[in-house]
Amino acid sequence: MRRSTAGVLDADALVPLRIARFERHDPERVIRVLEPLVLDRRRERLLGVIDSRLASVTVLFDAPHDPFNGAAVVRSCEAFGVQTIHVVERKEQFLAASSVARGAQKWVDVVRHASSSEAVETLRASGMALVGAHPAGELLPEDLASIPRFALVLGNERDGITAELEAACTHRVRVPMRGFVDSLNVSVTAAILLDHAVRARRGDLSAQDRRRLYARGLYFSVQKAESVLTLSDT
Repeated sequence: MRRSTAGVLDADALVPLRIARFERHDPERVIRVLEPLVLDRRRERLLGVIDSRLASVTVLFDAPHDPFNGAAVVRSCEAFGVQTIHVVERKEQFLAASSVARGAQKWVDVVRHASSSEAVETLRASGMALVGAHPAGELLPEDLASIPRFALVLGNERDGITAELEAACTHRVRVPMRGFVDSLNVSVTAAILLDHAVRARRGDLSAQDRRRLYARGLYFSVQKAESVLTLSDT
């Protein structure tokens, strides 16, 4: 049971205390106060990365168990510019190993759902098609680039995608295999499929989300940022 391994973050710790403190501030005020304290190259780096972030691709992870897989999927989302990951905590709380996430949890928004139906409703309301990762999928990885807005649905490591979620998927996508095995570890599957999905996409976060992430980046870049913001009130 790896869920008790040292260094595993619970779902609340996926939003570190510093982010929770930051979220209490108005992003525009954070930018106004902290931006002059950050080097030009750091500001350019933040803006460049944020400019390529995506809202049109997301991940829906169905009842993940292994915290190492959870962290690896979060890290892949961060690496490929996917801003949000949705998690169905159908069986147990979502956990992620900090040694694998390596800080990716600071930049990716994790949205937790108590049920599959809640997750489906949320994603459909935002115009997302659901595409399930499945060894017998009719789509190939490169086909994902042509879907305007979609959520890549990943199943539980042992049981796969629940029947309710599979029924909600409009398509299924597979990773072609040349060997004797017919599937990959879920985190490897996620990385391969996200790589193909995002290649031709330009950043499409809303202006509000871009400013929010920029403010978060400035907050993490300034030592004792909380104290600086507090002193600016006086």
